[in-house]
Amino acid sequence: MTDAAPTTRRPRAPLLAPFCGEAPPAPEWFVDALAQAPERRVVTVDGAAIENLVWGVRGRRGLVFLHGNGAHADWWDFVAPFFADRFRVAAPSWSGMGRSDWRDDYSIDQHVDEAMAAAEDAGVFEPAEKPFIVAHSFGSLPALRLDDRMPEHFAGMIIVDPPLFSEATRAARKPADPDAYRIHRVYPRLAEALARFRFAPEQACENLFIADHIARHGLKQVEGGWTWRFDPRHWRRGHRKHDFDAMFAGSRVPLALVLGANSVLYNSDDLAHLDALCAATSGPKTVIANAAHHVMVDQPLAFVDVMREQLEAFAAAP
Repeated sequence: MTDAAPTTRRPRAPLLAPFCGEAPPAPEWFVDALAQAPERRVVTVDGAAIENLVWGVRGRRGLVFLHGNGAHADWWDFVAPFFADRFRVAAPSWSGMGRSDWRDDYSIDQHVDEAMAAAEDAGVFEPAEKPFIVAHSFGSLPALRLDDRMPEHFAGMIIVDPPLFSEATRAARKPADPDAYRIHRVYPRLAEALARFRFAPEQACENLFIADHIARHGLKQVEGGWTWRFDPRHWRRGHRKHDFDAMFAGSRVPLALVLGANSVLYNSDDLAHLDALCAATSGPKTVIANAAHHVMVDQPLAFVDVMREQLEAFAAAP
């Protein structure tokens, strides 16, 4: 989630500008995690090459990480290695994001097909035990559609800070104009491009070594400099006319909800709405302290602990 172009610009926190293109210092746990580099694979879905990062030994129980809008599979580089000793982990980049191909149009069902193809490519369905899904933000929508379309394939889903809102919030939102987007700038120098990185929704970040990592993987070199990898048309041209609330409340796969305590995504009505959805499924809700919307960036080790606990609970369930 980077320098996507809203029609009204908000002030940007200069997260990486002070480093002038150099990587911020990182703790040992982060360096060790990145040292466990994924296998970088490509799977073709409906004519588009889909990036697929894979960790762990084939034959272990499967775990699939699904990223948010404008992000990419490398958002999981510092999380997935914590699970690679027990799971076969797959993390695809949606079409229009990361190193995956762009499309003329996008749909949730197409992203479902991409997630399934990536999971099959990684071999997560090969063991007798069904795999799990962890989905952040926009990634929650294809995950819920997976639950709706093919629940028999999965043993549990952890939904992290999903874009599910109260009726009042949905009514107040204006539909996106599919033609109102700004073409990405090309920055002559990498340092200049990194300096433009921000989160969406915008927030401060204490773990700048993580912001730097995901920003670098979100950029590509083109003629004249550097630009962002994600398609700025994606959110506006995607067909998302599904009742995701109903999918959550009627889930046939065990669900768990994880929220950032400081997430700006929700107001009090939205939080009450999420509580009602959890009550409908009898699924647990966990709130991670000192985390905004990008929970794995704000509190990565706490996020890993919560994921481990919930996956253990899923595995122990009858």
